[in-house]
Amino acid sequence: MFLGIDIGTSGVKAVVIDERGSVVDQRTAALTVQRPHPLWSEQDPDAWWNATDAAVRAIAPEVRRTVRGIGLAGQMHGATLLGGDDRPLRPAILWNDGRSFAECEELERDCPDLHAITGNLAMPGFTAPKLLWVRKHEPDIFAQVRSVLLPKDYVRLRMTGDRASDMADSAGTLWLDVAGRRWSDTVLAACGLSDAQMPRLFEGSQATGTLRPEIAEAWGMDRVPVAAGGGDNAAGAVGVGVVRDGDALLSLGTSGVIFVATAEFRPNPGRAVHAFCHCLPDLWHQMSVHLSAAACVDWVARLTGANGAAEMFERAERSGIGRGPELFLPYLSGERTPHNDPLVRGAFLQLDNDSDADRLSAAVLEGVAFALADGLDTLTDAGTTVDRLAVIGGGARSGHWGRILAAALERPLVYLQGGEVGPALGAARLAQLAVDGGDPAAVCAAPPVARIVEPEPALIDILSTKKRQFRDAYARITPRQKAA
Repeated sequence: MFLGIDIGTSGVKAVVIDERGSVVDQRTAALTVQRPHPLWSEQDPDAWWNATDAAVRAIAPEVRRTVRGIGLAGQMHGATLLGGDDRPLRPAILWNDGRSFAECEELERDCPDLHAITGNLAMPGFTAPKLLWVRKHEPDIFAQVRSVLLPKDYVRLRMTGDRASDMADSAGTLWLDVAGRRWSDTVLAACGLSDAQMPRLFEGSQATGTLRPEIAEAWGMDRVPVAAGGGDNAAGAVGVGVVRDGDALLSLGTSGVIFVATAEFRPNPGRAVHAFCHCLPDLWHQMSVHLSAAACVDWVARLTGANGAAEMFERAERSGIGRGPELFLPYLSGERTPHNDPLVRGAFLQLDNDSDADRLSAAVLEGVAFALADGLDTLTDAGTTVDRLAVIGGGARSGHWGRILAAALERPLVYLQGGEVGPALGAARLAQLAVDGGDPAAVCAAPPVARIVEPEPALIDILSTKKRQFRDAYARITPRQKAA
């Protein structure tokens, strides 16, 4: 058996698979996000550990005893600042925190080779600008920083005592030479840091250490190896077999991501496309990233008094697809691809006297789909071919949303058995590779297809007008929001 642990934004998921890749058990423990000021998004690193411990202990003891290896996945970009005692110096600054937009401009100015080295624009979501913000606004804390870890790697430290990370997650810091798969002294120096403060780098399928004796005893396991794992998107891709050049997925988690595996490093920073390492050797990937996807579903459910996401989806389906005039811009936390705009905010437009909870719910699903279509266009504009998309994440549970997404993206969507398990499944597969070896393409084969949602021509026609209106709306609202 192999255990995959995904440190997400809203919770930690622990999944156990057998040697054939079938899910044997899975458990979750909730997390909350703190937003003490506008644009801020933070979490207590110890909350990740407590949730991890709770999720793992919830797995049946007889299953835990058979675990032979552990893999880690997690939310990317979070700045976890540790002092000399390996304790957090402040709450972690998360991937959807937007406070460091001024520092992004500073980094772009002070590091002229940034795009060539990292293949990416400086964005507030990345880790590097966050450290510049801390250096400027919390200099006493910055002076105490002994190491900087990503969220899953702080959990690794608690599990094994090792400061280590994988290539895919580390590429999202903006400190990695992505083509060379090593830390960049040039970019680190621009942030007042050195590689001595960075974790050791591993491929995702390599073991970084073993469980501490006290953790192994508490979890009822042997001192099993822990694989490097991957950032949540790369690990999610491994979980559904997106491990060959041109394979693509759509992740519908808190954020929304279109991920395409590539055989070489293909940057396109001019369109805010992310170009990172994959968590398997000799692979890279491109991503379009949208900061709010299923987060919008949860938000409108609360706004309209729905009893959770399931009732919200029922309301949207009752309203129909493209029938109301309402438009929703899903920029609740700003946006990355293609706008790179941390200040833009969400909006409902074209409301009328008949706008109700059903129609607002429908508009939210359509708005997220249109934003994802914007992202897909940036990938295809860069010469990447996307023929179809595997779907993962909690949003994959809604067949109605799948019809909307297929029509907006004009691509078939492939729903795989267990696809909703997400990055934890990929983390478990990386653990299997670390322990048993083998061909990654065989170990990380795509799960069986549950269903395929083809784009419906009638829905493409219905949504095409609203998609044009959506794209025009961004240009119309941003001057007013920024003026305010």
